[in-house]
Amino acid sequence: MLALRLARGAHPLVQLRRLLVTAAAAGTGFLLLCTLGYAMAHPDASARSVLRLAWCVAPMAATVYFAVAVARSDPGTRPRPGLSAIGLGPVRLMAVSAVTTALSTTLGSMLALLFFLHLRGDLTGMPFDGAAAEFLAADRPLPLPGALTLLALVPLAASVTSALVLRPRGEKQARMSSTSTTAGASTTAGRSATAGSPTAGTTPTGGTSAKAGTAPTAAASPTADTTPIPGTDSTSTPPGASADSPASTTPHDFPAEPLDPQRPTVPQSAPGGLPWSVAVLAAGLAVETYASRSGPAHGLALPGRFADGPAGVLAGWTLTAMGLVLAGPAITYLCGWLLQAVRPGALRLLSGRVLQEEARRIGQPLGVVCAVASGAYATATLYAGARPSFGPLSTLGALLVTGCTVATLVTAAVEAKHARAETTAALLRLGAPATMLRSAALLRAGALVAVFVPLTWAVAELAAMPLTG
Repeated sequence: MLALRLARGAHPLVQLRRLLVTAAAAGTGFLLLCTLGYAMAHPDASARSVLRLAWCVAPMAATVYFAVAVARSDPGTRPRPGLSAIGLGPVRLMAVSAVTTALSTTLGSMLALLFFLHLRGDLTGMPFDGAAAEFLAADRPLPLPGALTLLALVPLAASVTSALVLRPRGEKQARMSSTSTTAGASTTAGRSATAGSPTAGTTPTGGTSAKAGTAPTAAASPTADTTPIPGTDSTSTPPGASADSPASTTPHDFPAEPLDPQRPTVPQSAPGGLPWSVAVLAAGLAVETYASRSGPAHGLALPGRFADGPAGVLAGWTLTAMGLVLAGPAITYLCGWLLQAVRPGALRLLSGRVLQEEARRIGQPLGVVCAVASGAYATATLYAGARPSFGPLSTLGALLVTGCTVATLVTAAVEAKHARAETTAALLRLGAPATMLRSAALLRAGALVAVFVPLTWAVAELAAMPLTG
């Protein structure tokens, strides 16, 4: 019920992102149901049916990736100060976010089922009723358990992945840090009290106290009444909270401390996945080259009436895409470093620092987009002379993968913009012109385009070279 109320009262842009998740889930569910219809219409071609089902993994992975990005950027399920007092701690908010994701994807699966039944002719009332009755085996009864199992894949995967990504982290480290901080503060206080007591070699009435003209405080006096007041304690927790309660151990429930100019926050370290990504990328190109030169091999029927290709080529393409995805954050951080190189001005310094700060947030979606673009370019280059004819299902799958990856990148960019809203407001209060902030955004986008577009083109050319040469 709480998830429904949060979904109903969300911002229109948040609702739009959820509707896009629903549309993506509907498209993926329809592809899965069409695979079931093909298996019903061709009971003897079980191998081809399994292969068609395997090709649905890419649209399903893109849909789940987009759903997780939308759940992570949802402002209604972010931990806020004081929510644990009403039972909405980080774990509860994580559950609410997972349920909201499950509702959006389940709605899309139900829409896919309705559209599938209309195309089969099982339901009437639409102009396209029974338009694909022969392809979807309308003369055979639909196995309802199998259809529901396929439709449950996307909601289950999206909700579980959202819960894993949004799970509370750092409680144990926060408790250890708070314990060490409390112990350090107690040690410092004890040393100060010992230094101010007469047993340390000073008297309350002599030397320094007489020159300062101040009387010793009750805390430093050996005769001061240090009996604690009943019902209070120096290590007691606030009223209504216990020492073991989540409100006292979870760092997300407390408001962020104000920034201290004398004690700036520690900058994030550079992403360390660049060597591994280069190794995976090189391994993918090597596997593809070896598979293309090893002679005739068992092929896989690619969608859209592509020519059969060796399975090793597909494995090489997969490793190449993984290398690009892993390299995204590190390359984004490197772009920020290059912008600040060689005596930067205020504009380049601001752009570079922002890129370095957001490298992990937007780098991985940018790497996924580059991997998809590289695969599309390599496919277009490979079949430049005799381009295969795409069917409706292949077109739908390509649109799902491309649309979900681009929408994930846009969602990550919007999330990054909201994350630095306080910094932008502080710069405006300090007198920074708005044109400079817009110029910094354009400079960041230009730097990313200047680095990632040639990289994507080069990887695509290398991936298509073994098969075209």
